[in-house]
Amino acid sequence: MNPRVSRAQRPRRSSAAALVLSLIALVLGLLPAPAAQAASLTEVTGFGSNPGNLQMFRYVPDGLPAGRPLVVALHGCTQSAAAYDGETGWTRWADAWGFALVLPQQKAANNANSCFNWFQSGDFSRGQGEALSIRQMTDRMAADHGIDTSRVHVTGLSAGGAMSSVMAAAYPDVFAGAAVVAGLPFDCARSVVEGFSCMNPGSNLSAQQWGDKVRAAYPSYAGPYPTMSVWHGTSDSTVAPMNMTELVEQWTQVHGTDTVADVSDTVQGAQHKVYQDGAGAPVVESYAITGMGHGQPVDPGSGATQCGTAGAYVLDVNICASYWIGQSWGLGAPDGGGSLPAPSGLTVTATTESSVSLSWNAVAGATSYRIYRGGSQAGAPSSAIFTDTGLAPGTAYSYTVAAVDGSGAVGASSTSVQATTAGAAHRCYTDNNYNHVAAGRARQNLGTVYANGSGQNMGLYNVFVTHTLEETAPGHFVIADSGCPA
Repeated sequence: MNPRVSRAQRPRRSSAAALVLSLIALVLGLLPAPAAQAASLTEVTGFGSNPGNLQMFRYVPDGLPAGRPLVVALHGCTQSAAAYDGETGWTRWADAWGFALVLPQQKAANNANSCFNWFQSGDFSRGQGEALSIRQMTDRMAADHGIDTSRVHVTGLSAGGAMSSVMAAAYPDVFAGAAVVAGLPFDCARSVVEGFSCMNPGSNLSAQQWGDKVRAAYPSYAGPYPTMSVWHGTSDSTVAPMNMTELVEQWTQVHGTDTVADVSDTVQGAQHKVYQDGAGAPVVESYAITGMGHGQPVDPGSGATQCGTAGAYVLDVNICASYWIGQSWGLGAPDGGGSLPAPSGLTVTATTESSVSLSWNAVAGATSYRIYRGGSQAGAPSSAIFTDTGLAPGTAYSYTVAAVDGSGAVGASSTSVQATTAGAAHRCYTDNNYNHVAAGRARQNLGTVYANGSGQNMGLYNVFVTHTLEETAPGHFVIADSGCPA
């Protein structure tokens, strides 16, 4: 498959190309469409320029107020939006916890088997193709339903999981959290052949290499990255389980932490690990489901943690992935479902290079509060003040707060406020390539030097080639020979 082929040309692909696409659909999950839930879904047109030529479907619970979260849920190959919403449990939690759903849908004109084109640079790059179309869907939801743009999340299965990695990397300014189910790291493949190899046996890169791929997706970005939840069956022969390891390496590196889990436990039989940042906030988690093959885990039933309908590649393994993913994002009980009103008057009272102080009006009946930074919990103070620490200098953060009642139920979240830590967002260093490498601002490979973060080619590894590097975010450097902010 040639990633440069225009969309107008795609319907006229050769039979050989169609055969290759059929093979991709087979390995990425041929998901037969269960009974459609057309009455539950509404198609939306006119949501932007739509360069990816996708369809947009939304599910909005009756009476959903403004200021609620949004989840973008991406189906697998040959599947439709209607075949992915309730089967994986997402519509149940949307009704129970109060959030909106967007379910993008692929067209056969783009991909013969309705797979999202996660392996084509024209579709996984920021500002282009399918990735931009999905971004435009979130903008339409914000305009139509007043969603809280600080609590937008993305998830998907198999090819949809790979596309969730794309959205988290290409649009970290849009998504607070991502969850990849039986999927792949970002920028794991740029062709059909590489796609097969990436899926199985997998691509084994260093954490630094994986992290550099994410940072290169939006080189000028200096804000926080989405949290990441990774789900995989240990017996998956379609997308090899090592992809879970590579995803964990990629996103722990992006978040500046290591691959040694801070928490290791078992959740409904699944091996669960949590990786925390320097402030102790969970930024990456993984669920390894022993003996599970390729698919999304569900646990059919009406229990508090149960969901879904088992079928091909929607597997009854006694754990509902969408429930635990939603919990990690603060969408549901006990992180939601309470009756207390949203706190008012959330205000930034002070900032330093590494901290943000907040205050808000106390809520009658509240025994504590939950503070969310970029949609993930950052603290649980007992009074109406909080200081968030361990932050990066010169970086913008988004905060909301919710009140917790005596039973532990969390009420509605406040409107968000933005805070930028003190200190220079951009630091500049002028030196030769040898010293840049020695100082940790660049790395060398086979005699050529590359800037850390952006991966830009700086030339030969010696003391004669000099460059100015601008640090646009901690550990992310770009060549700035033509000028650099003071």
